[in-house]
Amino acid sequence: MDKTMDTNHNRTILLIGLIIAMFFSALDGTIVGTAMPKIVGDLGGLSMMTWLTTAYLLTSTTIVPIAGKLSDLLGRRVVYVAGLIIFMGASALCGMAHNMTELIIYRGIQGIGGGIMMPMAMIVIGDTFTGEQRAKFQGIFGGIYGLASVIGPQIGGWIVDSLNWKWVFYINLPVGILATIFIALGLQKHKHTGPIHFDIAGMFTMMVGTVSLLLALSLGGKDYDWNSWQIIGLFALAAIGLVSFVIVERKAKEPILPLHLFRNRTFVFLNLIGFFMTIGMFGAVTFVPFFMQGIIGVSATQSGTIMTPMMISMIITSIIGGQLVYKMGIKLQIMIGMFIMAGGLFLLTTLDMDTSKLVATSYMVVIGLGLGFVMPTITLALQESFSKQELGVVTSSSQFFRSIGGTFGITVLGAVMNSTSGTLLTDKLVPFLNTLPAQAGPIVSKFKQTIADNPEGLFQMLFNPKTLKQMPPELSNQMVPILKTSLMDSLHSVFFVGLWFVVAGAVCTLFLKQIHLSNKKGEKESKLKNRKKVVATNSN
Repeated sequence: MDKTMDTNHNRTILLIGLIIAMFFSALDGTIVGTAMPKIVGDLGGLSMMTWLTTAYLLTSTTIVPIAGKLSDLLGRRVVYVAGLIIFMGASALCGMAHNMTELIIYRGIQGIGGGIMMPMAMIVIGDTFTGEQRAKFQGIFGGIYGLASVIGPQIGGWIVDSLNWKWVFYINLPVGILATIFIALGLQKHKHTGPIHFDIAGMFTMMVGTVSLLLALSLGGKDYDWNSWQIIGLFALAAIGLVSFVIVERKAKEPILPLHLFRNRTFVFLNLIGFFMTIGMFGAVTFVPFFMQGIIGVSATQSGTIMTPMMISMIITSIIGGQLVYKMGIKLQIMIGMFIMAGGLFLLTTLDMDTSKLVATSYMVVIGLGLGFVMPTITLALQESFSKQELGVVTSSSQFFRSIGGTFGITVLGAVMNSTSGTLLTDKLVPFLNTLPAQAGPIVSKFKQTIADNPEGLFQMLFNPKTLKQMPPELSNQMVPILKTSLMDSLHSVFFVGLWFVVAGAVCTLFLKQIHLSNKKGEKESKLKNRKKVVATNSN
């Protein structure tokens, strides 16, 4: 009895720590964005601003599979606590940064801590709870993550307005210390049963391959042309790194990402579904604000509030899905969620000039409903399909492939928008420019050059009313409708491509095997009956 009470007490302490850690980790992902203008105003370095996000993305994505494997080798407690300490230390350094270069470096270090923390909550849930409990708690934790993402910008705005941007980072310290204490007390110490082999070569080649790939996808088409030597070189280095990784992993005693997992149909298709799902999600989250600001004409703040109902609907279905999965089964629930998402993206392709904010919000809610059914279920399915010894690796793999999917999705969908914009503006705007009088020659040449080099650059005028007011009314009155229809059609193309990626994910569910969920009610009843039989036999 006492042992059971101690176990329940430790579990409660652990749950509190996990909730705090996940909440402030998710909060950090959105709270910093709100402080960006103040950070740039204080430190300067506007041209380097995007690296605050890129540096964090590179390190956090790369470390995820390494953290999962290390947690299998060293135990959850030491890896989780190390991640929290790194995150808190880097947060303190971010608050003390004197210039943008320092802040970018510290954000990269912070990403290492964040990348360790990202998969650990789900890994620990997989260790601590049975299958039925996992479904419920992963849905709840998915909801907590979504809630933190929703309120992050509001909290960030309040901190910046009431204190200053440094406290966006300093706030992580007291919360992180509290989470670290609870997690250290709640998690049991790992018992070593033999020699530990660290796959140093695997870690190095994975980092080289992943960082090079993410850099190429992040910088290509923006900072450098796709055919530039920098981007081609990064893709070549990524290929060398990933091929070397495969060769190294074949010989490693404790591979970071065991290659035999890729021979498992369940592992491959679940991660493909997560990859495609994330592309569709980023297609909506990234490009719907463009539509609302550029075409409908709402403010940046108003367009941001459209994401809030989507996250709330995701929270609701994450929690409900944790209960329904035992009735529907994993395969059916994921398929339903993917088709709901696909339906939401199809609705986005019907947005037009007269669409209201309420209608656009309702379409985003549909996407959120689908996401809530799929996200936690993928993690649950992976944990139910593999042994406890591989639980860290397979759980972190889900986060890893989704992060890659997000970067890949933004790159591909951005390229679709840029290409479509160039074609549409050439077909619609150039004929109008050719009708302008000779004295408008300089501005016509400038517009034509922008269409050729950076067609999306012309859409900036739709997001900046001051620029439009500086143009002659007879010119802006003709140009704005052309720009709006071109932007609308370009975004429709983006949403269609995102839709087909989600449909591809839905098709992948057809190739999933039926995944057995442990601890069903029927199994519990049969176990109780068997126990009664044993007791009866012994008494006789």
